[in-house]
Amino acid sequence: MKFQDMPYERVDFAQVEKEMKELTREFEEAKSGEEQFAVHQKFYALTDRVSTYMTIANIRFDIDTSDKFYDGEHQYYDEKRPVYRNLVLEYEKRMYESPYREYLESKIGQVAFKNMELSLKSMNEKIIPLMQEENNLTMEYDKLIAGAKIPFDGKELNLSLMRPYLISQDRKVRAQAWEKISVFFEENADKLDEIYDRLVKNRTKQAREMGYENYLELGYIRMNRNCYGKEEVEAFRRQIKEYFVPFAESLHERRRKRLGLDRLSFIDEQVYFPEGNPAPIGSPQEIMESGRKMYEELSPQTKEFFNFMMENQLFDVLGRKTKRAGGYMTYLPLYNSPFIFANFNGTSGDVDVITHECGHAFQGYLSGKDPIREHAEIGMETAEIHSMSMEFFAEKWMPLFFGDRARDYIDMHLEDAAAFIPYGCMVDEFQHIVYGNPDMTPAERKAAWRKLEKEYKPHLDYGDNKFFGQGGYWQRQLHIYDYPLYYIDYCLAQTCALQYKVRMDEDFAGAWESYLKLCMLSASDFYTNMLKDVGLDSPFEEGAIKNIVEKLEKYVK
Repeated sequence: MKFQDMPYERVDFAQVEKEMKELTREFEEAKSGEEQFAVHQKFYALTDRVSTYMTIANIRFDIDTSDKFYDGEHQYYDEKRPVYRNLVLEYEKRMYESPYREYLESKIGQVAFKNMELSLKSMNEKIIPLMQEENNLTMEYDKLIAGAKIPFDGKELNLSLMRPYLISQDRKVRAQAWEKISVFFEENADKLDEIYDRLVKNRTKQAREMGYENYLELGYIRMNRNCYGKEEVEAFRRQIKEYFVPFAESLHERRRKRLGLDRLSFIDEQVYFPEGNPAPIGSPQEIMESGRKMYEELSPQTKEFFNFMMENQLFDVLGRKTKRAGGYMTYLPLYNSPFIFANFNGTSGDVDVITHECGHAFQGYLSGKDPIREHAEIGMETAEIHSMSMEFFAEKWMPLFFGDRARDYIDMHLEDAAAFIPYGCMVDEFQHIVYGNPDMTPAERKAAWRKLEKEYKPHLDYGDNKFFGQGGYWQRQLHIYDYPLYYIDYCLAQTCALQYKVRMDEDFAGAWESYLKLCMLSASDFYTNMLKDVGLDSPFEEGAIKNIVEKLEKYVK
């Protein structure tokens, strides 16, 4: 069904509560594992319905944040989502404690039960008001960012639409664009500080109400980190500082020489060629058609997937003034349909949508056919492998999108992927500092960020820019506000995607077979086990990062 034709009705959570309580009663009265699993399939039907309507409302709000009806629906679900989550947990608690657990585990797997255990540790009815307040605060941030009105080039632009100017080949244009961005953040600095301060204190209070020392413990549980913890992540970041930061800095130095600059300023941070970054050729419609050709040729599975997405209009990718910033893939379980949201702006990022977000959507399309819903509940460190690896698998089709600058794009993409890892680890370490010290002042947080920038990105130079130079850059990163502790998942995944990059250059068919297997495994096993099963090195293993760097250095040479 086409997205525009999907019916919507507000979820009546009073009715949902009645249905959930009836399911819980049936589950408890069941006399065998088989009977309990039959009830559990009714649970799937109920949660699929609720999830689909909530997701439709959220997508339609994101498409136009000025739409009063869906703004109201968005606020309604922000209020009700914690209540609903608590209802689901009450049901899952019965399942977790079932006398027929052995049978149920044989049906839905050990990972599902481990995730239930984590869910039960992450939620309590008494923190629902705090979770509702947290949702309101993240929406306040999203609206502030989405509502940016920046006068530039004779137009009024939002942050997404400013992107082409930030990477313009004309350095003066870049400087002017970044200055306008800085003015917006300076003008809203107090509000941004206030929102984040309230978020940190709110999340800390949630954690302490649940009996944890700070939000880090609760946050790891909420991120469903079911086979690793803070120690493993710290070890990973240590390896990145030791081996990957020097490698990334060598790429920045290579870029500086290519650009013909005496030094790199922050305004040059995402500019790779003196003639400008390669931009996609053709209209958005032509980009989408090139995507169709690429996926038709890549594999039978991707051909079926992309045609399904196009025929059912499951993309909304054009940038608009009142559209939420950013991009994502989400899923509509009633229709077994992924949905991709993005903001095309005429840069190479438009093609990244067709690769990165489609990597997520392709895996979602495959896992949607699995009758065991828990298998679709993948951790983000796994989900991002699907998307980031697809970016590399798509490289041989880049002439479709970039013409004679395809090679430039491929080089830029590798450099950008490698340079991202130190930044992503910096975001993660920053959040560990903040949530480990929740009483820090806004100024102390910015000082902590600036210190980390010198460790992870020593080449970075803000010149006399007041806002960014004093440690304010992180306030552009919506994940820090909206999705705490998420960002390290990108880094873990990128190290795996880079392994696929090396492998596919040696044996494309073998690398694709491994990738397809990973997608099909979904969440049927633990992250570290699945990596081993498909022949990838775990990023946590000592020496893994050093090994990846040594293999990547051949591309630099």
